[in-house]
Amino acid sequence: MAVPPALAVSGAVARAPRPTGGGGDRRRGSGSGRPSPSLVFLSRGARDGASGRRGAMRAAAASGKVIVPEGENDGLTSSADSAQFQSDELEVPDITDGKIESSETMQGADAEALNREVLGSAPQEKPRTVPPPGDGQKIFQIDPMLQGYKYHLEYRYSLYRRIRSDIDEHEGGLEAFSRSYEKFGFNRSAEGVTYREWAPGAHSAALVGDFNNWNPNADRMSKNEYGVWEVFLPNNADGSSPIPHGSRVKVRMDTPSGIKDSIPAWIKYSVQAPGEIPYDGIYYDPPEEVKYVFKHPQPKRPKSLRIYETHVGMSSPEPKINTYANFRDDVLPRIKKLGYNAVQIMAIQEHSYYGSFGYHVTNFFAPSSRFGTPEDLKSLIDRAHELGLLVLMDVVHSHASSNTLDGLNGFDGTDTHYFHSGPRGHHWMWDSRLFNYGNWEVLRFLLSNARWWLEEYKFDGFRFDGVTSMMYTHHGLQVSFTGNFNEYFGFATDVDAVVYLMLVNDLIHGLYPEAVSIGEDVSGMPTFAIPVHDGGVGFDYRLHMAVADKWIELMNQSDEAWKMGDIVHTLTNRRWLEKCVTYSESHDQALVGDKTIAFWLMDKDMYDFMALDRPATPTIDRGIALHKMIRLITMGLGGEGYLNFMGNEFGHPEWIDFPRGPQRLPNGKFIPGNNNSYDKCRRRFDLGDADYLRYHGMQEFDRAMQHLEEKYGFMTDDHQYISRKHEEDKVIVFEKGDLVFVFNFHCNNSYFDYRVGCRRPGVYKVALDSDAGLFGGFGRIHHAAEHFTTDCSHDNRPHSFSVYTPSRTCVVYAPADTMTPEISEESK
Repeated sequence: MAVPPALAVSGAVARAPRPTGGGGDRRRGSGSGRPSPSLVFLSRGARDGASGRRGAMRAAAASGKVIVPEGENDGLTSSADSAQFQSDELEVPDITDGKIESSETMQGADAEALNREVLGSAPQEKPRTVPPPGDGQKIFQIDPMLQGYKYHLEYRYSLYRRIRSDIDEHEGGLEAFSRSYEKFGFNRSAEGVTYREWAPGAHSAALVGDFNNWNPNADRMSKNEYGVWEVFLPNNADGSSPIPHGSRVKVRMDTPSGIKDSIPAWIKYSVQAPGEIPYDGIYYDPPEEVKYVFKHPQPKRPKSLRIYETHVGMSSPEPKINTYANFRDDVLPRIKKLGYNAVQIMAIQEHSYYGSFGYHVTNFFAPSSRFGTPEDLKSLIDRAHELGLLVLMDVVHSHASSNTLDGLNGFDGTDTHYFHSGPRGHHWMWDSRLFNYGNWEVLRFLLSNARWWLEEYKFDGFRFDGVTSMMYTHHGLQVSFTGNFNEYFGFATDVDAVVYLMLVNDLIHGLYPEAVSIGEDVSGMPTFAIPVHDGGVGFDYRLHMAVADKWIELMNQSDEAWKMGDIVHTLTNRRWLEKCVTYSESHDQALVGDKTIAFWLMDKDMYDFMALDRPATPTIDRGIALHKMIRLITMGLGGEGYLNFMGNEFGHPEWIDFPRGPQRLPNGKFIPGNNNSYDKCRRRFDLGDADYLRYHGMQEFDRAMQHLEEKYGFMTDDHQYISRKHEEDKVIVFEKGDLVFVFNFHCNNSYFDYRVGCRRPGVYKVALDSDAGLFGGFGRIHHAAEHFTTDCSHDNRPHSFSVYTPSRTCVVYAPADTMTPEISEESK
């Protein structure tokens, strides 16, 4: 990647007049960021950027209120003394033959010293630093087969090292480079507010908003030679901010595509006014007494990661959009009680189209205003930390919304601003724009975005969405990955994107050693979850997506045809030393157009036969039994981390369907809507809590499963041995640590005195039994029984003991001396 000139920032700019005007268009993306023909929407027409709603906005600014969705406000008022730190100006680099010769930025220690001087804040901790690159050679020791692709891998690493070097030389290092939100967007100093924006394609620009009555002649911006526009607004005579907190703001630009009003790219908050289609950027600078102050330390990263995947908006049992506050008070305690140690939150970054599930991001630095204010989100995260829960953000750096009014698409009137031009810059299936990771300013924007969420909101890490789409120019579409290394290290690899992932993982792990990074990759790229200094891409975990696909494949067959060896192979087929987060189903399987495992297994019977006061059908009995077995074997063999989407732990009976109206596609096809209903866009937690419904037993089993893992840490135990995969018996037996797992998938056969091998001699007792009455089973196993081992070897194990294994059950046996009363009670 050729390094473009670093963007310099010029001095303060006087206000100057410029012609008025406005315009633009807005498109709603298709589906949920995933291919789903039932969620495709048409383009919106053009609208006037200077609409008649300005009077109401000016009134809102005058009152100092922030208007939030549904017409509510958070009661925040503007402040004259809420000064924020603004660092020194970037120096203009000297350019020779298009290359950077020199540039400097303020370093962290100087910035914090000035911050203390201006704000009088307490001394900060020692500035964080990112360690220098390693030699990148360890991957060849880990997997000698990579030697055949050494040219590609060393080229990749040399490009990464070169960019690291350029960032060190011209931007003051990765630590300073990733704090570019202190330069771009709005930044408050003791003297006033500076607004900067990179928009090289624009011919002219002006900052407009409630604060200047949307007058495009009031605050004209100047452009330096690197495409950075800037304007400085001095404080009012009384020392108050020139832009009141809560003011709506936009940047009006004369672009190659015409006059348009855009939400600033680095905006920290944006809202949709009631009854309006477009969003408005909000100048967000609440007074100090309103700003949320974190009270609880961030938890240490657990060895075994048990993730509860959530969506704030659809987390209420009621058909409505839920709030950060309700999620904090109602859902977080539930997650803790279930035994998970991490919550992964979707749809945090602002997205104009609710039905995109948060994957068509329009404002990358702004938390979704549908659920509340930034302070509400901080309160949620702090409460999670109080409960000992990590909070992971489902971050989208793989693509951006194609929306041209609210988002980055066509921001400066060109097709090439943040994205690739032409077909390469458009994801044809997701109807979204694709970043140009070889662009210096794209690196600045995305790296700073990752840093912002970790620093400002105290997130504990990320699940990176769509990483397969990033790493290959074909985006993984219509491609079957077979494991041949040529599929990973060739011309189809987007090396710029892979290097970006290396840089962002460097940033995350260098500045926040306890943070977690998970990459959603279906391709299985080797080195994906190896540290960057060893030559890898740097993720802590790969999301093991093949497991869920295998269960869907098996759901289309009778379980009598399931192959035990095939199940075990899919669960264990992962690269050595590269950790995985596994799951049997995530949000993808819960969307309209797909089916959850519970729906695959029980279908319409779930509506009529889940009450305990009436007999179950064979379909219900089978479904509940297999639902529990699938989840436990996935957790037991599938990886070092486990993920569950909210509601799936108790077999939520409904799919997810976001509110939508009818649409007609450009090809004439008509897609009916759902009358904009929220009925299928919620989670009926009350069903899992109702002890008179069979959902309750499924939920209790999931809870017991999580607490068993908490006690024994079997997912990350070094010892794993699969001793039996018997196709005729339909039995799988394996050891994880000192635990022995016995699965009988047979639809009819139960086996008495069934011998299972083990490593450790002694007495074993039942630690978890899917057939227990508490879990909706038939209670066929005697939990007080003690199973004594013999020295008779079995299935290549030095010891063995006999058990009774009923059909369609899974039982975990633990050495009796490791049992606790709590585990024994949960097994009953």
